[in-house]
Amino acid sequence: MNKKLIALAVAAASISSAATAAEVYSDEVSSLAVGGRFEARMVMADNDAGDSKVTDATRVRVNIAGKTDITEDIYGIGFWEGEYTDGNDLDNRHLNAGIGGEFGQVRYGKTDGSLGMLTDFTDIMAYHGNEAGNKLAAADRTSNNLAYVGSFDLAGDNLTVKANYVFTGENESAGKTYDVDGYSLAGMYAMDMGLAFGAGYGEQDGQAALNTETGKQAFGAISYTFGDFYVAGLYQDAENTEVHGANVEESKGYEFAASYTMGKTVFIATYNYLEDSKNDADLRDSIAVDATHYFNKNFRTYASYKFNNLDSKDVGNKLASDELVLGARYDF
Repeated sequence: MNKKLIALAVAAASISSAATAAEVYSDEVSSLAVGGRFEARMVMADNDAGDSKVTDATRVRVNIAGKTDITEDIYGIGFWEGEYTDGNDLDNRHLNAGIGGEFGQVRYGKTDGSLGMLTDFTDIMAYHGNEAGNKLAAADRTSNNLAYVGSFDLAGDNLTVKANYVFTGENESAGKTYDVDGYSLAGMYAMDMGLAFGAGYGEQDGQAALNTETGKQAFGAISYTFGDFYVAGLYQDAENTEVHGANVEESKGYEFAASYTMGKTVFIATYNYLEDSKNDADLRDSIAVDATHYFNKNFRTYASYKFNNLDSKDVGNKLASDELVLGARYDF
């Protein structure tokens, strides 16, 4: 997601949404930067038996970014990011290298697919949201992935294009392994007057874990920023995607998001809806609200609450319960 849209998405021009990684080494041609976060998260929800339950979802992320000049116009890049939660193995979120220049960047390894640029329009909450933005493995962050991204200034406006191809083999996405052969592509146009919009498409052969037919997915997104307000919408139309651990042959969904910045506090609300259009069944239906207070560019606290509108008799108590999350985050 480009820097302009990140600023739009949180509607907080006076507040940095992330601390800048610290440069720990540099010489005439190369540099190395380290960044990350410590994030304490207390999740309170009902369990399958209907009893209240508190889950510790605290995590730490560390990333290392390297860059070296090859010629005056071409440079080499490498990036790694890992996440650790108590009791789990280290998750390599990103692990890639490539080249860049005025043409953009080309990376190979474990890196983002193309459709995440569009779900970022509405995926702006501290914890909840993005329930209608589920993506195919080939369009999400996954390994064995050859990806391109280019960002171009057009008389003050900005055009960003992304494309990626995932080769057949063992690929990881969202903690799961798939045998994937697929691709995705997307474009986003951000106007200087505050309007941004984008569209994208992804397709992949059957997911081995689900033994499905070819998955297809199309997204459209739009946003507008005016003063301290930000509003955005996302729509998807898909075939053979995974929801709740099962294959859904036909689905449609949308998400609406709005935020308001008041001083150093940002208030956000989203609505998510996703349906199994073939069987006329609700898969996601929720309203979420949160408030995040930025003490400075490095430290914030937040509270996030989700009102789950799904019927427990259809999807199970665990998915149907409301949820409250309290968090504190330190960025470095």
